Amino acid sequence: MTRRSGAALVAAVGVLLLVGACAAGANTGQSPSGANFWWGLWHGMILPVTFIVSLFTDTVSIYEVDNDGNWYDFGFMLGIALFSGPVIAGSRRR
Repeated sequence: MTRRSGAALVAAVGVLLLVGACAAGANTGQSPSGANFWWGLWHGMILPVTFIVSLFTDTVSIYEVDNDGNWYDFGFMLGIALFSGPVIAGSRRR
């Protein structure tokens, strides 16, 4: 294995660990009022990773059902837009 391929392997494992750490898990410390705007924003930003993880396990879901209503929804949609906007715009560049 060359030095370059070894560095690429280490980088790939690091990226996988970083992405895996972003996945949503079980809600062990639920607040009485539910998830708020900031949790919605976070869940929207990590949606792609959470979706992939949710395909292989039943303990991870992509949307918090115990939320505080419209503010969580707004944060969730804003988080999706913050992630997908640059990805979509970057794919259209020449």
